[in-house]
Amino acid sequence: MKFYNFIEALAKLKVYCEQEQFKGWDPYDGLNSQVFQVIPFLKHSAICRLIVIQGFKRFPVNLRKWALVPKEHNAKGIGLFLSGYCNLYNAVCQDVGLTPKMGAKHDLIKRIHELAERLISLQSPGGYSGACWGYNFDWQCRREFLFPKNTPTVVATNFCATALMEAYEITKEQKYLDIALSAAEFVINDLHRTPYKQGFLFSYSPLKGNNTVFNASLLGARLLSYCYHYTRNERYRELADLSIRACCGGQQENGAWVYGTLPVQSWVDSFHTGYNLDALIAYQELTGDDKYNAYIEKGFDYYINHFFEKDGTPKYYDNKTYPIDIHCPGQLLVTLHRLHKYNDSYRELAESVLTWSISNMQDSKGYFYYQIKPGISSKIPYMRWSNAFMFHALSCYLLNYK
Repeated sequence: MKFYNFIEALAKLKVYCEQEQFKGWDPYDGLNSQVFQVIPFLKHSAICRLIVIQGFKRFPVNLRKWALVPKEHNAKGIGLFLSGYCNLYNAVCQDVGLTPKMGAKHDLIKRIHELAERLISLQSPGGYSGACWGYNFDWQCRREFLFPKNTPTVVATNFCATALMEAYEITKEQKYLDIALSAAEFVINDLHRTPYKQGFLFSYSPLKGNNTVFNASLLGARLLSYCYHYTRNERYRELADLSIRACCGGQQENGAWVYGTLPVQSWVDSFHTGYNLDALIAYQELTGDDKYNAYIEKGFDYYINHFFEKDGTPKYYDNKTYPIDIHCPGQLLVTLHRLHKYNDSYRELAESVLTWSISNMQDSKGYFYYQIKPGISSKIPYMRWSNAFMFHALSCYLLNYK
């Protein structure tokens, strides 16, 4: 793919997101409907909540305007944007020729401060042990799990806290680092731990019962690894090690990870595999402990050989293609960056997948579509899921383009 086409795609996305002030809809924000909120019997029914969330998520036509779902900031989305702008700043420092499209250094610094302050303001209230973040909507996960608005999760907290660390590295604003480091106490004190395979799994949130997901536990370990890097607190490293030991124990012989330990979580998908690899390499590089390197290489080999077609089509699952979710190509660009795999053999794959994604999933207005399906696809411009994720992913690719 020609460089100027890639730069143009990123620049168009950047303009779109800035014009929207980084606010937008989300695949799972159906319960934010002002219409739904004024009907009491719907609000208190788990089945009704599931129907509304899944209906808004699956219906290819955007119902949110008619249902009065407001565009809002999402903490994880802001964290991804913040990390992306930090990457843009570093890219411009490497090549001032990027300035016309990506922005001047002083403008990027200003944007980094704005997003960091916004992210700090979006912390979850509730007296948790440290800084933590959740989502700006109620979320029903199957009938038994209701995550009220702003319930902190280890996934969102990892992306937000590490983005603040990246902002600190550029701005040297101590407040950003202090808040980010406090997130370690949230992981240690507020999340549950479930014994598994000579270690334990961190829970997804402080709520009971959501303690079976490998990528969530590994992202908790990833955050602790970052905090260890700055503090040399051995407890952070030891707990990260125990979580990684459990999750590597759950890796299949062929290198794959199922989503979680429950029978209903037995699928193997693309971007959560990428999350797992990202967490493992972070632990290895930030602690100096390389005993899990074989798991990284085996997992990467499975990832790179099972989720991408020869023509650049990204697959959602290891055994079927559809739906093609925008996270699938986006995470490839991040994973290759994190694992330092942008060499000749994988660069060609990255270019092929990126070309396919821009050609098939970017709108003329600059935003990226949510999913491509065999029939009618969802082309709704979700800010966190699609655009923040791809903004960050493209910024990772930019750092590695030669």
